[in-house]
Amino acid sequence: MIGKRRPLGKSLYDIKIGDTCSRTTRMNDRDLLLYLGLTDDANPLYLQHDYASLTPYKQPIVPSVMLYGMVSSLVSMELPGPGSHIVHHEMVFPRAVYHNSEVDISLEVIAIDESNQRLAMNVLAKDEEGEVVVNGKLYVTPAHKPNTLTAQSLENFF
Repeated sequence: MIGKRRPLGKSLYDIKIGDTCSRTTRMNDRDLLLYLGLTDDANPLYLQHDYASLTPYKQPIVPSVMLYGMVSSLVSMELPGPGSHIVHHEMVFPRAVYHNSEVDISLEVIAIDESNQRLAMNVLAKDEEGEVVVNGKLYVTPAHKPNTLTAQSLENFF
């Protein structure tokens, strides 16, 4: 990524309580297999139809941590955007998500803590039937815009 600068997301002062963003994602097998391969996770509940059919889920499910990764991506890419970082999260996964399901993830800014340079955000994700599959809260530090002579002079080189 050297030489390929990406604009930073919103700073703390560019964000207001009530700001929202959302993304709808299909949980396709390709992405699931890439995720499981990267994490070396071979849980039969995520992969094997014969095993999953014998569980209360009846079919393979998407790992909860993969759903969290999609929430994290929405924070990193949309609100607040590039340069932000989740510092604390509290999430529950009340309902399983199945392969090839569509999930709609929404974020909403609910508080701004200027003294600690943090945002509090609600997370809500629903499946195709409108059932809640993720519910929780995030604490996020938005992008910090460099404000030094060195950082400003480097802008001329990118």
